[in-house]
Amino acid sequence: MQNDQQQIVDLYIPRKCSATNRLITAKDHSSVQIEIATVDENGKITGEKNTIFALAGFMRQRGEADACLNRLFAEKDLLSFSI
Repeated sequence: MQNDQQQIVDLYIPRKCSATNRLITAKDHSSVQIEIATVDENGKITGEKNTIFALAGFMRQRGEADACLNRLFAEKDLLSFSI
C-alpha cells in the first residue's frame, strides 16, 4: 500500500520465487535469496543495481534448486554452457 506521497508503507512485502513465481510466505524458513553484485575489471563492486534471485523452500526440498539457478543465470547471461 502507498500513502499520499507515493511511499510504500506496508510492514511486510512478500517475495516471489524467481523459478516458479510462487509467493514465498513468511513461514517459509527454507527459502533463500541470492544477490549478485556487479563488479568492475578489478573485481571490486561498482555499486550499480544488483541481480537478485529468490528461491522458495519448495524448490530446494525437491532438489531442483541447482537446475533452477543454472537456468536463471543463463537467462541473465551470468553463466554460459559453452566450453
